[in-house]
Amino acid sequence: MNEELTILYVEDNPENRLLVRRILMAEDFNVVEAESATIAVDYLKENRPDLILMDINMPEVDGYTLTARLRENSRLDGVPIIALTANVMRGDRERTLEAGCDGYIQKPIDVDLLPQQILRFLKEVGRV
Repeated sequence: MNEELTILYVEDNPENRLLVRRILMAEDFNVVEAESATIAVDYLKENRPDLILMDINMPEVDGYTLTARLRENSRLDGVPIIALTANVMRGDRERTLEAGCDGYIQKPIDVDLLPQQILRFLKEVGRV
């Protein structure tokens, strides 16, 4: 069922990318990885994923800035951007939402819960 759904995961940490890719591919999602904002933007010039998972703490361009830039692109209207972040201090959730994220998932992730969280966000926008 999920094999037709593509998730772009923007994350600079290779271990985190591996973990999330394994979890989501086990649930038959198509996972595309971008280890930087530049790679994500290049991918998005030609593609429209069903959902974007966004790390917040990245070098060069952080997830807040990248999310705000992506929200300016009308081609991505309706694509949920979900922060997947270790930023759990007071105000961090609000800051991700102000930047344009549609949701927030804390790291360390719950490997059993992550697929259901992703499906919930996809259902909210009518992708499943």
